[in-house]
Amino acid sequence: MHIMKKIVVLIVFICSLSSTVFTQQLKPLILERKISVDYNKEKGTHIKAFKMCVGAGRANEGLRADWQQQLKMIQDEIGFSYIRFHGLLTDDMGIYREDATGNPEYNYQYVDVLFDFLLSVHIKPFVEFGFMPSALASGSQLMFWWEGNVTPPKSYERWADLIRNLVLHWEQRYGRDEVKTWYFEVWNEPDLSAFFSGTMEEYFKLYESAARAIKGICNEYRVGGPASASPYKYETAFVKHCAENNIPVDFVSTHCYGVKEGFVDENGNKGTLLDQDRNAITSRMIRSRELIDWSPLPHLELHFTEWSSSYTPADPIHDSYHSAAFILDKVKGTENHVTSLSYWVFTDIFEESGPRWTPFHGGFGMLNYQGIRKPAYYAFYFLGQMGETELVNSDPASWACRDDKGNIQVLLWDFTLTKPVDSVNNQVYYKRDLPAKPTTNVELTIAGVPDGNYYCQLFQVGYKVNDAYATYCRLGSPAQLTREQVNIIKKENSGLPVYTGLIEVENGKFRKRIDMRENDVFLLKLSSVK
Repeated sequence: MHIMKKIVVLIVFICSLSSTVFTQQLKPLILERKISVDYNKEKGTHIKAFKMCVGAGRANEGLRADWQQQLKMIQDEIGFSYIRFHGLLTDDMGIYREDATGNPEYNYQYVDVLFDFLLSVHIKPFVEFGFMPSALASGSQLMFWWEGNVTPPKSYERWADLIRNLVLHWEQRYGRDEVKTWYFEVWNEPDLSAFFSGTMEEYFKLYESAARAIKGICNEYRVGGPASASPYKYETAFVKHCAENNIPVDFVSTHCYGVKEGFVDENGNKGTLLDQDRNAITSRMIRSRELIDWSPLPHLELHFTEWSSSYTPADPIHDSYHSAAFILDKVKGTENHVTSLSYWVFTDIFEESGPRWTPFHGGFGMLNYQGIRKPAYYAFYFLGQMGETELVNSDPASWACRDDKGNIQVLLWDFTLTKPVDSVNNQVYYKRDLPAKPTTNVELTIAGVPDGNYYCQLFQVGYKVNDAYATYCRLGSPAQLTREQVNIIKKENSGLPVYTGLIEVENGKFRKRIDMRENDVFLLKLSSVK
């Protein structure tokens, strides 16, 4: 019996061990995420489609002092190449009217103030021609608090004359060589009846009239469209129509947001839900590039002149720390497929539904209307810190770069899609306190680094780290902020490094362990000390 008991115990132990091994095979232990790059192995020039263009609400907002101050800050710290906005031709810009006998009159005083300022801070206009001046409109359908007229022109000849006169004015004011570097986009989202009351055929006529007017001045001026909201249909029909009718076109523009339903919801009343497909936005952009490649005009540039996590300026995901990793994931997945990614928008000074009533209201902006930097801002700021030379790197959620001084930058993140377990939408879920759970830690190794002393800095964005909304909530979520409260939020979320140190690299190896939480973003900068 004594021997039999030993045998039974041994069998139970072996079965238990086998069960444990089998369980571990089903649920493997989470290993460290390893990022390994070599200082001397170059992938090529770091693609910066993200930096080519950024959005703003409407032209008239660009006449405000605080809007201009924020754009200057953006340009000083990030430096976008182009800016796009609605409302260039609406009545509040005073561009067009007709005299008592019905003859057109043009006035560009507001446009000149705005465009002079843009060029002074080294950003060019990605001109969106829209909406219709009321004196030229065929109807009275309006859009937004600022009343953009969305009807076709009563005269396509006068529409073309307006475009021609305006472009000639810019040529005379800024010079042909400068205007050759601009982009001209005809209208905004004509596939949505809220933005264009006409048919697809009427949009094609609107586009052709403007395009031929522009090219009639200079064939090297760049024009395109359709700035569509819905995927593929308008894009493919537009390219086909231009090819078949020999209509000038240099680029395709379209829009994409990270929610599944709806396109117009300026008040956020419908309720939005973040698309749980990890390839949302990414697959849309890749597919648009494929359709152009297979079209009769495969050479056309592709510009996403609007994109963001959500299509409404009343979605708290825009204020959330989640947005930084979301942005980086989408930029990483699409950088080889698009000419530009114009994030919508740079500031919460944005009045589609009128002036906003609270400082954090889910606005599109990277900055709130007091100029407080949101996590989305730091995603772009960190991207802007990357050097021109990208290093070979197999990790899908990071970039490693080297600048012309030999300094190294590594940008890495965790992108985890979180969603409510109860059936609530973004407007409820992302207003909550959502602590980030620990996730796979990172072991970063850089080989081939020249030996010597380096100044090491580590910057972070994540839950309660450069998380302005969290600070705002801690202050009691006041409907209006005092100057002191604004200063507190800015100071606590100023983007200062979370680690700094002087290190010595020996034998060409640099190693750093980084503890990660869900949706954390880190920028590591290694600068040579001579």
